Amino acid sequence: MPETMPVLPPALYAARLVRLRERAEAAGYDRLVIYADREHSANMSYLTGFDPRFEEAILIVGASGEPAVVVGNECYAMAGAAPLPLRRHLFQDFSLPSQPRDRSRPLAEILQEEKIARGARIGVVGWKTYGSSEKSDAPSFIVDELRRIAGPSGAVENATGLFIDAADGLRVTNEIEQLAYFEWAACQTSQGVRNLVHGLRPGLTELEAVRLLEWNGTPLSCHLMLTAGPRARFGLLSPSDRKIQRGDPFTTAFGIWGALNCRAGFVAADRGELPAGIADYVERLVAPYFETIAEWYCALRIGVEGSVLHDIVRRRLGDPFFGIFLNPGHQLHLDEWVNSPVGPDSRIELRSGMALQVDVIPATGTDYFTTNIEDGVALADESLRRAFAIGYPTAWHRIEKRRRFMNDVLGIELHPDVLPFSNIPAWLPPFLLEPRSAMALG
Repeated sequence: MPETMPVLPPALYAARLVRLRERAEAAGYDRLVIYADREHSANMSYLTGFDPRFEEAILIVGASGEPAVVVGNECYAMAGAAPLPLRRHLFQDFSLPSQPRDRSRPLAEILQEEKIARGARIGVVGWKTYGSSEKSDAPSFIVDELRRIAGPSGAVENATGLFIDAADGLRVTNEIEQLAYFEWAACQTSQGVRNLVHGLRPGLTELEAVRLLEWNGTPLSCHLMLTAGPRARFGLLSPSDRKIQRGDPFTTAFGIWGALNCRAGFVAADRGELPAGIADYVERLVAPYFETIAEWYCALRIGVEGSVLHDIVRRRLGDPFFGIFLNPGHQLHLDEWVNSPVGPDSRIELRSGMALQVDVIPATGTDYFTTNIEDGVALADESLRRAFAIGYPTAWHRIEKRRRFMNDVLGIELHPDVLPFSNIPAWLPPFLLEPRSAMALG
């Protein structure tokens, strides 16, 4: 486990702002307006190091000068701690219900002071892209005001792709400092899941079991998930005080900024403790699933097209029994799912600096329930690998040990481009009460 948490230097945020402005200019935008709230703060945090708590916020970026952040009562002081210098505007309608609203100007006045004017072409960065550039998931009262000011001679467009485009968005290719932080984050989540599986016992309540993850307070990328028994089939639920029983289906996921790990299966020590009728659980589900994940890993490298990874999963697990319907792999960042270059006929080539999630989820809808490996990896060309090894030698040592484990113990031969960040890389015990026995290629 790492002894210290890597910290991104302020100069990194300044460099990101330069790159964003270059892209905004190339796209013809006069101003960018970046929206954030508690659930969707990754774009703003990536650019500034500031993520709003409790409230909404917008960041206005022009061609030069310090960006302006518009925040509510409780985030006004907090925004001053951002590593990127920001000018601050108080807009109290972003504050919580019934809080004071007597000290801020109208939003239109703030926007116009920031040179958003009639005839301007404005790019709005929200959370997602849509089929039409006119659609945005930023609140309508913000977008409507922008459209009113820009008028019919201007334009207000969805510019979220500048950040999350699966091929070349700013956040899908990472600097070495960001990758080092993601490796640290993956240590926290993967070791937590490992601790949980090794400590899992019938009789624990779900709430007792989730404590084994040892969450240290680092901001979550999704709520903690842990369920056993009948509720486990819903996947995304939070733990309850139900006692875990032998033979239960079980699932857990633990995600913080930059990493997520998940495992699922049965609370059993061997096939004799499985529910009736699924004694062939390993042969029917776990073994073909693990072989698919192994081939996915072996194909992973810089330059491979996303369709190659998709086709591996479709060819091996395309039978409706497996119930695979989400993209078999995606990019991750501060948010758990940024975008995905993996899909049918995807010509997007994977690039050096991408952080990816191994994420292939069977949803059988049967008594076989599921099995699951979710771990994070990064892709790095020779120069990035060399720089990583020099700049972060202890992290690099962990990466080398994981690669040896995957090759020597599990039989998965990785391309040199692939850097496993998880401390449980491709580790899949088919029976959760016997974690010393895991799947491997013969």
